[in-house]
Amino acid sequence: MSASETSAAPRPLRLGLLVNPLAGVGGPAARKGSDGLTDSERESLQGNARAVERASAVLSGLLAMGIGFDLYVWGGAMGAAAARAAGCEAIVVGEPRAAVTTAADTHQAARALADRVDLLLFCGGDGTARDVCAAIGDGPLVLGIPAGVKMHSGVFALSPGAAVRLIDDLVAGRLVSSHCAEVRDLDEAALRGGRVVARTFGHLRVPAEHRFVQAVKSGGREDQALVQEDIAAEILERMANAGGLWLLGAGTTLAAVKRQLAGAGTLLGVDVAREGALIVGDACASQLEELVGSCAAQEQVHIVVSPIGGQGFVLGRGNQQLSPAVVRRAGAAGLMIAATRAKLLALDGRPLLLDTGDNALNAELDGWTEVITGYDDTVVYRLQGLT
Repeated sequence: MSASETSAAPRPLRLGLLVNPLAGVGGPAARKGSDGLTDSERESLQGNARAVERASAVLSGLLAMGIGFDLYVWGGAMGAAAARAAGCEAIVVGEPRAAVTTAADTHQAARALADRVDLLLFCGGDGTARDVCAAIGDGPLVLGIPAGVKMHSGVFALSPGAAVRLIDDLVAGRLVSSHCAEVRDLDEAALRGGRVVARTFGHLRVPAEHRFVQAVKSGGREDQALVQEDIAAEILERMANAGGLWLLGAGTTLAAVKRQLAGAGTLLGVDVAREGALIVGDACASQLEELVGSCAAQEQVHIVVSPIGGQGFVLGRGNQQLSPAVVRRAGAAGLMIAATRAKLLALDGRPLLLDTGDNALNAELDGWTEVITGYDDTVVYRLQGLT
């Protein structure tokens, strides 16, 4: 029996929900959006918004499909009301400052929820997307539920039902792509004056329907060598842009990276690179701990690993040189996983596995993570820490 069969079941998806109760009020009122409403207009229109209803529809759909999740919400009409309407238990993280909500409430709620969840759902329009983007940037995974008047941004599911199906794919271990999508909004004052002026305000990291987009043969099957070169190109670009210390794990996928760096790399060892060159080959645990310990406090340590085919282990099998102390120094932000889509599909929905030897560290890293599957191509996949 494999380790994945004997381990505890993965924890449920931690889902956040943030609702803008004013989203969509401008449509029936013949406004072009909810920006610029007076306090009295906000108070009179907030009860007419469809955002709570649409958010509740997503939660009801998830419950109807039997999708397991833990729900974190903001209080009142900003999330808790939708959970109650769907008959869904929720953890209320905080409350809006007043009965009539503002952008400041959205900023506060987005920051608080993003720290607790694997996926943050927000229900609103382009204005809400702008507020979420301003609060959390392109870090956490988010998905918009369309409920506004204007939805020009690329961060929204097509419908509440489409959001449910996408989350089902994510939880079931199907390959769900991840990309940074534009947050765009129209200038409502200019629009009311007859001029269409759109701006890009930033990007949010969103899940998308999985697709093969590059390095494929006819019939949709990957050419493994081509895909590994694509993955190498993506990692090398990240190395050039981010700098810092890079610990490159074992396997043929990462061997494609090592071949393009100055210096000799190993197929089955952990090699260390800095500034485009391999500086230590086949390092042991004590060497890695010494190198990492000598890094300046502000220098990021990156660990890049590839799962063992068929098993799905990314740490703790074949790379025990990456000790808990080294992994902790890199942190979740510094841990990168690279794999071909074929390798992930072969897992048949089973999670990637962590066995660092430190149960607390395994729990910290447990969750959903990005996996580099090609050049400018990533998927979101389940990462389970074993205990």
